[in-house]
Amino acid sequence: MLEKLTPGTELDGYVIGERIHSGAQGVIFSVASPTGGGPLIMKVPRIGRGETSESLLNFETEAMILPTLSGYHVPRFVAAGDITRTPYLVTEWVEGDSLEHWLKGGPLPTADVVRVGAAIADALHSVHLQDTIHLDLKPENVILKRDGTAVLIDFGLAHHARYPDLLAEEKRFAAGSAPYISPEQVLDTRSDSRSDIFSLGVVLYEMATGELPFGLPETMKGMRDRLWRDPVPPRSLAGDVVPWLQEIILRCLEISADDRYQSAAYVAFDLRNPEQVVLTDRARKLQSAGFFGQVKRWWKARDYLPVRFQPPTLFAVETPIIMVAVDTSHPDDYRHPALRRTTSRVLSLSTEFRLICVSVIRAAHLVEGAGGIATASGLHLEHLVRLRHWVEPLGLSTQRMSLHVIESANPADTLLEFARCNNVNLIVLGAPGAKEHALAWWRSVASKVTANAHCSVHVVRIPVRNIRTDAKNHTGHPSGLK
Repeated sequence: MLEKLTPGTELDGYVIGERIHSGAQGVIFSVASPTGGGPLIMKVPRIGRGETSESLLNFETEAMILPTLSGYHVPRFVAAGDITRTPYLVTEWVEGDSLEHWLKGGPLPTADVVRVGAAIADALHSVHLQDTIHLDLKPENVILKRDGTAVLIDFGLAHHARYPDLLAEEKRFAAGSAPYISPEQVLDTRSDSRSDIFSLGVVLYEMATGELPFGLPETMKGMRDRLWRDPVPPRSLAGDVVPWLQEIILRCLEISADDRYQSAAYVAFDLRNPEQVVLTDRARKLQSAGFFGQVKRWWKARDYLPVRFQPPTLFAVETPIIMVAVDTSHPDDYRHPALRRTTSRVLSLSTEFRLICVSVIRAAHLVEGAGGIATASGLHLEHLVRLRHWVEPLGLSTQRMSLHVIESANPADTLLEFARCNNVNLIVLGAPGAKEHALAWWRSVASKVTANAHCSVHVVRIPVRNIRTDAKNHTGHPSGLK
């Protein structure tokens, strides 16, 4: 797929330009719009032999969240490619330099730390007010514009209050950049906006000292050190760090989110109004805790559990969330039409709703084949396309629905956990067929989900007399879990 995108080629009217960046998750090209206008970029995920489904998951997350965001602090969304052909995202090209580029020269003067830090805090606050947590704040994801504002890019790991958190269920390990993620993220909690405050503290520390407070951990054990480790105070690393700036940085880096700033707006205010900063022991520290102090912190961290944080401006969900379990592994199952009709009737009962279509599939073989469907990313994409075909007859806006393919050997537990993590109000799924009822009902996915779900469950069963009619009228699109 990527091999076909070379300078001068055209994709959906966009003319591909130079390759700007090539990373593990995807490739970014400059593109020219068919309608003219300002400069644009196109992000294309890596799919194919040797690629995992991670890049596609990040792409799905960003494609879902970015169109909902607006303002000066995020790139303007332009278009998204059809996943049945070539997945891509087109956004505006943000003029400016990345913070990573700025830091190549070493630590920044205090005045620049304050100015840039406040600009980043402003950007975070804007995103938080739009019910989104970035969860991957780091220097390379911050663009500093010439007017002094900061733009946050790469929302592939983000979480939106009114959208399913795909990564929370499908990744099952800490998602983020190891030096910057919060203690909550290390413990797989992604629902706290104060996680971005912790990452902001790491960025401020790096700008002020040229060092990272928790180094460059390469293992989960290394990342867990931040649950207890007392970082070296910035003032002992850089002589020009003033006490009030250290107070701000170390408050952002508190292990417990309750002890941090509760809003990015508060960080911006303190950076711009240092005379208002109340100095505590954080400001006076010149060295980290000694051996026994670190041991005490380690012992205390054994029982640390992140607290779910839901301020009024975040996660205020008023619309019902309806999840439909769709079996894309059996595209000719006779229960598909009935499940879709039931889903349509359920949706008609509310003017405000969100539909989640979930397919649970087995993981691809460890030894990949040569074709795209034989690869992990290719298999994921194939089932995602089948989900798209299944939901099309419902005629829903993309803002009303989301599609998710999850690799798991235990469909029932996966559906239950996904529904719980995403605050689902109603689960709709198919019951075992008439021939399977006597032997399979007690061990079916439907029975386990019905017995253990935290919410209401609507089980769709087709009467024996209707099986032949539905089988005859079935179009071949997938649906319905046994």
